[in-house]
Amino acid sequence: MNSALRKQIIDAFNFRHACKTFDANKKIPDEDFSFILEAARLSPSSFGFEPWKFLVIQNPELREKIKPVSWGAQGQLPTASHFVLILARKENSMHYESEYILDHMRHVKQLPEDVIDMISDFYRDFQTRDFRLTESPRAMFDWASKQTYIALGNMMSVAAQIGIDSCPIEGFDKDKLEPLLEQESIMNTKDFGVSVMVAFGYRVNEPFPKTRAKESDIVEWY
Repeated sequence: MNSALRKQIIDAFNFRHACKTFDANKKIPDEDFSFILEAARLSPSSFGFEPWKFLVIQNPELREKIKPVSWGAQGQLPTASHFVLILARKENSMHYESEYILDHMRHVKQLPEDVIDMISDFYRDFQTRDFRLTESPRAMFDWASKQTYIALGNMMSVAAQIGIDSCPIEGFDKDKLEPLLEQESIMNTKDFGVSVMVAFGYRVNEPFPKTRAKESDIVEWY
C-alpha cells in the first residue's frame, strides 16, 4: 500500500508543470476545486496565524482588466478554468500588537487569555529580535508572502493528484494591480498585498520532459 501511494504521489509531481495555456472549454468540477481550496485552508503557517486570503477570479470582465498589468498571465487568464490571486497580510494586521492577531487567537484558535499572553510574548520576540520583521513594512509583507507559498504548493500538488493542471504566476505589476483590485472593491490594500497568482485547468498540449538537478547535487547529509 505504501509503495503504491508513494508512486501515485511521485507520478503527480511528474505530471505537474507550469501550464501556459489551458483548454478554455473544460471546467473543473465544483467538488474538485473545493478540494483544492481545502488544501489551501489547511496549510500550515507561522504561529498558525494564516496570513492569507484567496480571491477566485471567475468574472471574464475582471480577468480582462487584470490582464494588461499581468504580463505573466497572458495565456492563462483567458483560458484557465479557475484563476486565483493569493493575498498576503501586511504589517498593519500581522504586527504582534495588531487586532487581527489577537482576534485570531481568541476566536479562531479559541485560546484562553493566559495562553494568549504567553504566545504574544513569543511572537513579539520572534518579530522584533529573531527575524527583525518590524524593521520595515516590506520585511513583514515578504515574511507573510513566504507562507502563502506553502498554500500555493499544496494547492498545485493536490490538483496534480486528481489530474488538474496549474501554473504559479509572479509576472504582474503590483503597483498597478493592487489599486485596480481596490477600485473593484475586492481588496483592502491597507491590510493586504498580492503575493502570487495561480491558474488551474486542463492542458491543451503535453509539456516538455521534466528536468531537475540530481539529488546528489542538492542534498548534503551530515
